Formats: sequence, structure tokens, C-alpha cells
Amino acid sequence: MSPPVAPPGWSRWLVPPAALSVHLSIGQAYAWSVFKPPLESALGLSGTQSALPFQLAIVMLGLSAAFGGTLVERNGPRWAMTVALVCFSSGFLISALGAAVEQYWLIVLGYGFVGGIGLGIGYISPVSTLIKWFPDRPGMATGIAIMGFGGGALIASPWSAQMLESFGSDSSGIALAFLVHGLSYAVFMTLGVLLVRVPRGERPVTGGPSAVEGVQVSARSAVRTPQFWCLWVVLCMNVTAGIGILEKAAPMIKDFFADTSTPVSASAAAGFVALLSAANMAGRIGWSSTSDLIGRKNVYRVYLGVGALMYALIALIGDSSKPLFVLCALVILSFYGGGFATIPAYLKDLFGAYQVGAIHGRLLTAWSTAGVLGPLIVNWIADRQEEAGRHGSSLYTLSLFIMIGLLAVGFVANELVRPVHARHHIPAQREAADAERQQPESAA
Repeated sequence: MSPPVAPPGWSRWLVPPAALSVHLSIGQAYAWSVFKPPLESALGLSGTQSALPFQLAIVMLGLSAAFGGTLVERNGPRWAMTVALVCFSSGFLISALGAAVEQYWLIVLGYGFVGGIGLGIGYISPVSTLIKWFPDRPGMATGIAIMGFGGGALIASPWSAQMLESFGSDSSGIALAFLVHGLSYAVFMTLGVLLVRVPRGERPVTGGPSAVEGVQVSARSAVRTPQFWCLWVVLCMNVTAGIGILEKAAPMIKDFFADTSTPVSASAAAGFVALLSAANMAGRIGWSSTSDLIGRKNVYRVYLGVGALMYALIALIGDSSKPLFVLCALVILSFYGGGFATIPAYLKDLFGAYQVGAIHGRLLTAWSTAGVLGPLIVNWIADRQEEAGRHGSSLYTLSLFIMIGLLAVGFVANELVRPVHARHHIPAQREAADAERQQPESAA
């Protein structure tokens, strides 16, 4: 499948909606918790078992993005979006069969393994193309798309809950909900497949910067540089800190104010989670766009330095003021989302646009690591503190200080980032030849 080249006069502003159609769809992953209680009731699963499809999907996201990144670069965005569509939708259809025949392993296979591959390929599918279309504003461009992944749950959560209410929360109702998801997302993602285009030349905007000027580094060479591993640490630390709050948000705010005169109700805790999701989504476009103005290194100084300050405020005086607690948590979650959206542009600054999608895919293994590390730190320490007889905010004080330490490690790693040594640069002739092979003469 050849990459579709934009015809003369094609607006580059049609490409972000194509990316959004994919990211809003695969962002459903953040709404998996809606299906957990019905699955536990219908199939007799434990909480750990009902979480397994989601956990496997996130692991497969990181692995498929890492190992499939080079294929995405070689075959282009339409191929990648098609693979994502087939895998993600098929995952729901296999899960629908599993729920209908009450075979839990089919749900794990479908949503976790097959659907997880769709998550990874879909996540990185538009990154390189967007950066090539918007060499003047790469942070904003990738922020628009990756904002969709953060916002997908805002659509999927109420939609899934409404379907389960209408179809029933037994195995047949869950199966029908999975079926509707699979078919609906297939149609929606098809819009992105049909709409996406790659730019005809190096300068998508007349008089604007070239998409391939400056340093260019291959994905194979990039992973051998200290810059790549510094950014791996930066992303891992930033995500660990954010996901630690996101995964435990509702019980955390209830515990913090349980011993006060104004405890937090279950509905208020749910509203707090919704606010965090909004901050996560807003940070993806807001902070990544800001990085185009102040620079990628500076914006990560904000994420990591100010993030550590927010954690310190929560740990020291967070239980004395609800507005302060909520404000600090919202800022942390905006940094969490912003970190995801800004990292592709940071990679482009260091390694060029040549194989930035493949490099981004390899870097996402930091997300898989953080997805395990963050919840493990917060939950394990809270359980140990509860066993020791502690309660309220003291359940989380130690884990909050650990998060501050991790952010400090990320801050140092960010400061160590330097321009890539010339020995890793690719020859200009090879880059031009590869670009020519990737773009057919006829427009699609």
C-alpha cells in the first residue's frame, strides 16, 4: 500500500482530523474500567482478572509500537492506520465472541493481544506524517492527535455505560456492546485511512521551513545514542508520576479528606476523576503548543520541576485544603498529558524527521514500564501503610515523596540532553533516496 501523496492545493489542516479519527478511537482503552464490574459479575472474575485485558493491551501497545515503528515509516500512514483499524476492531469482535460464549480467554486474546497491537500501531501511525506537514509547529501538530487518545475515554465511558444499561450487563449484553464498539470504530477509523496524505515535497507550506532540514538520524542509530536513553528516562519518570495519581485518583482524594470535617463523597470523587481526564487532554494540546514557543527542553523543565513542587505541596499540606489538592493534581495531570504530546517533537528536534515515527515507537517502551511502575508504587505502599495501622493522607505520603525523587531523576536526565554527535547522522544522499522511494509519483 503506497503512501498517498497530497495533490496540489491539498490543505495540511485535513491531516490532523485524520489522525484524530484514529486516536479518539483507540483512546477507548482508558475507558476499560466501565466493563470491569459487569465482566466480574457475568463471568465470575476477580478484580485482577478483569484488569488483565487492559494491562495486556498496554503492554502490547509498547511492544508493537517499538517493533512496528520501522514498518510504519517504511509503508506510510495509510498502511499503519489500516493495520490499526483491522487489529483494534477485530479485538472487539473477538471479545464479543468471548463474552457471548463466556470464554474469558477470548476476551484477553481479543482486547488485550490483538486489540493491543492496534493500539500501538495506531498510536504512532500519524506522528511522522504530522511532523512532516507541520515542520513549523511540530508540538502543536502532534498535540492535536495525541490529545485524541487522552480524550477518547470522555466519549467511550458514557457511551459504553449507556450501552450496558440498554443491552444489559450480563454476558450477552457485554457481547453486544463489544460488537457495536468494534463495528463503530471500524467505520470511524476508516475516515482517517481515506483522508490521510503525505506532503508532496519537503516544504508543505510555501516559504516555510523544510521538513527534512538539519540533523537526520536513523532509528537504528538513535537507540545507540545517550540522548535517546535520557529521553527514555524523562518520559518514564514523567509518566510514572502522572499515572500514579490517575490510577488511584478516586480513593486517594477520599482517603486524604476522610478524617476531616468535609469528607469527599463517591460522586464528588468521580467528578474529580473527570476533571483529571480533562486536564490530561488539555495538557496534551496546551503544553505541546507551548513547547513550540519556549522549546522542548524548557517545557520538560516545567513538567518535571514544577511537577515535583506540586507533589511536595500535596504531601505536606494537601489534606488541609481541597482546592489546593485538586489544583495540584490537575497541574500534575496536565504535565502527564503534555509529556506524551511533546515527546515526538523533542525527538524530531534531536533526530530529525527521517524516521521519527520509528524512534517514537521504541521510546514508548518507557510508557509500558511506567504503566507498571506508577500504580505498583502507589498501591503497594498504600497497602503496607494500611497494614501498619495508618489511614488518611498518611497512606500516600511515602509514595508521594518517591514520585518527587523520580521527577528529580527525570529533571537531571533532561539536563543531560545534548545535540546528537555527527557520527550518528545519515548521509544526505541516502535520506533523499529513501524519501524518493517512499513517495510515488502519482497523487492518491
